[in-house]
Amino acid sequence: MDTVRIFDTTLRDGEQSPGISLDVGEKLEIADQLARLGVDVIEAGFPIASQGDFEAVEAIATAVEGPTVAALSRTGFQDIDRAWEAVRHAAKPRLHVFIATSAIHMEKKLRMTPEQVKAEAAAGVARARGYTDDVEFSPEDGSRSDPEFMCEVLQVAVDAGATTLNIPDTVGFAVPEEFGRLIAFVIENVRGDYVVSTHCHNDLGLAVANSLAGVAAGARQIECAVNGLGERAGNAALEEVVMALRTRSERFGGLTTNVRTEELARTSRLVSRLTGYPVQYNKAVVGRNAFAHESGIHQHGVLADRETYEIIDAKTVGQQAAQIVLGKHSGRHAFADSLAKMGLHLQGRR
Repeated sequence: MDTVRIFDTTLRDGEQSPGISLDVGEKLEIADQLARLGVDVIEAGFPIASQGDFEAVEAIATAVEGPTVAALSRTGFQDIDRAWEAVRHAAKPRLHVFIATSAIHMEKKLRMTPEQVKAEAAAGVARARGYTDDVEFSPEDGSRSDPEFMCEVLQVAVDAGATTLNIPDTVGFAVPEEFGRLIAFVIENVRGDYVVSTHCHNDLGLAVANSLAGVAAGARQIECAVNGLGERAGNAALEEVVMALRTRSERFGGLTTNVRTEELARTSRLVSRLTGYPVQYNKAVVGRNAFAHESGIHQHGVLADRETYEIIDAKTVGQQAAQIVLGKHSGRHAFADSLAKMGLHLQGRR
């Protein structure tokens, strides 16, 4: 596979950011834009969580065309049945089933033995596979799980019919080298026909780096969110992983995505407006300062050739290139350029 699938979880994990509450109409508006953006999968919500979440997933599954529409579910049959009821009208439905595999989660949260977790995973995936051929399975807190045990759980999930195995760094604990090794370990030790996915959180500021390390190790799906929204410090930022793969394609063996990058800035602004979460000024790719320059040395460079200080063509992400901001660090080249754009031309020595 020479394409990395982009699995957008803005409407599920992203909406779980503290203080965000989207109604059905707002979720539909974002989902329509995600379809225009060209993401491969939209995780529309967690239907068992509330009636509102169920209605939003059902509305997106019914109305949005193009991407696969996924619904999240725990391994319990009631969860899975509810998720399928919400997503079944989609042209391309997916059920995403998860259960935790780390020792602390099994002991403190689930209060289950490892053998019980394996049995739950097998039963839950089999139930989901009874509804659809597209079933994703996630071992929650994968990066803190015992790798051998996690692979045992993943194997029973594949044997029960899972077609995507998502490895979550649920608490943002991993660092790139070890996360890459974990992805490689899964591919080496789990038999079957499946796609490996990443789901990395940003608690240590490494979500994008870990996701890319996963791709380098063989993952072919990245779970991410617009503007990096998500629980606590957020998820891997969609716009960053997409542009990293595009800008450094040679580093990743020519891998591409299906994202229409010209829609990135528009998507970012829409999500920011509807969620009420502002985009930090210096945010990579979509921030207001991503292509802005105040330093005189930088201004002189980009006025001569944009590529001296900009590695991304701003037009490809829906932004404006070489934005000159006059300030105390600016030089005469920028000052003269700004005056010229206003129709004013200085004479005399420069």
